[in-house]
Amino acid sequence: MTAIDQSRTVAVVGTGTMGQGIAQVALVAGHPVLLHDAVPGRADEAAEAIGARLDRLVEKGRMTAVERDAARARLHPAADLAELADAALVVEAIIEQLPVKQQLFVALEKIVADDCLLATNTSSLSVTAVAGALKNPGRFVGLHFFNPAPLLPLVEVVSGFATQSAAATRAYATAKAWGKTPVRCADTPGFIVNRIARPFYAEAFAVYEEQAADPATIDAVLRECGGFKMGPFELTDLIGQDVNEAVTRSVWDSFFQSPKFVPSLAQRRLVESGLHGRKSGRGWYAYADGATRPEPHTAPATEPPSEITVEGDLGPAGELVALLREAGITVRETEEDRGTRILLPSGGQLVLADGQTSAEFRDVVYFDLALDYRAATRIALAASEVTEWETLRQSIGLFQALGKSVSVIRDVPGMIVARTVAMLVDLAADAVAKKVASAQDIDTAMRLGVNYPLGPVEWGRRLGRSWAHELLDELHARVPTGRYAPSLGLYRQSYIRTEKDEAGA
Repeated sequence: MTAIDQSRTVAVVGTGTMGQGIAQVALVAGHPVLLHDAVPGRADEAAEAIGARLDRLVEKGRMTAVERDAARARLHPAADLAELADAALVVEAIIEQLPVKQQLFVALEKIVADDCLLATNTSSLSVTAVAGALKNPGRFVGLHFFNPAPLLPLVEVVSGFATQSAAATRAYATAKAWGKTPVRCADTPGFIVNRIARPFYAEAFAVYEEQAADPATIDAVLRECGGFKMGPFELTDLIGQDVNEAVTRSVWDSFFQSPKFVPSLAQRRLVESGLHGRKSGRGWYAYADGATRPEPHTAPATEPPSEITVEGDLGPAGELVALLREAGITVRETEEDRGTRILLPSGGQLVLADGQTSAEFRDVVYFDLALDYRAATRIALAASEVTEWETLRQSIGLFQALGKSVSVIRDVPGMIVARTVAMLVDLAADAVAKKVASAQDIDTAMRLGVNYPLGPVEWGRRLGRSWAHELLDELHARVPTGRYAPSLGLYRQSYIRTEKDEAGA
């Protein structure tokens, strides 16, 4: 099935931010575009706004004046829904209310031709449910663009329960012809991105609620150690706490209030207080004129130990051995089969976050997972009341000798980056196992949709076959709510060996 021909009309119903953005994408791709809105005059206003954005593209050299004029000539407001009769594709971007969307598509079904593709840009409703009111739900798909649609490349092409494969393939090909990067997805709560991204916010909020660290420190650790572009506190302030919390609650309710997706009480309190982030002047952080951003907790400079001993293989933190030697620290390595750890001159141990807590052991400091220990500029350490001060001091000095800022947090299982990444890997494995999307499409969606440094499937591969499962198993033992129970998909991925595995062993 090929993409919709450029000569065919694309109609967009709903002329808010998303509707205008989608219309602009189709217009720039060469289609005649019709704009319709239930509110009189809104479609005309939207056409003028799109024209102004095309003017800016010309000013920036991204479009010629001739191309702009041709595009403007193809753009027309439609005062009546009946004017959409010749459209080859109608994309809806109206209010997120199921009865309203169903009513619109029932009306459209009576107007458009049988070969017209019908699509919803919903981000929170079931595509299957929206199509449930139609006589021919087979031609109905989800086309979930990300805001701003003209700039962000990702489009989730969502197949409802009754969507015909030919319709989904045509929608996919059309999005690709428009210069987008489409991914295929089954109709599941949150689709790919909003389903799998929940732990990025939820784990940070949980660490905060556990009084392990403040928002500025958690954000800094996830950015400077985990490799994320923004921390979850600053990102939800940008998105809007009300918007982010509503998506979390929608996914949670849609999964019958699964503990995997439970919302944050702390975020709920922000929303109830009207502290919605940047748009309200205050969220997790203050944004009024003259407001200063709080600094992350950073340990003062400390002398490092001159030598350490590494027992076993440090796994995902293996690069630390070379970094320590480059920093002039003597590193002795042993193959003792007593776990993987760094032994300090104090007699204490430095251990990569594994889902356990420092309080369970004598004189242990945990350090967090990093995307890349060489590139990381900050590391988090966790110690308990039973940890000797000298062990913590030497641990701080060791990472400072590598040029890292050090944030000491309260002793919580899984720390910050490690538990966040493990949960992302788990939800991705679960989605692959349930055929929500392919592993490749999941990774593409998470990199392009939310700008993650790695797709969660690839991240899981790099960390090792069973790393995420083992960490979540330990977390589940300490927080037995079901939230951290490893999914069956992760279990299969981690421990069930295939014939191909056996051949390579």
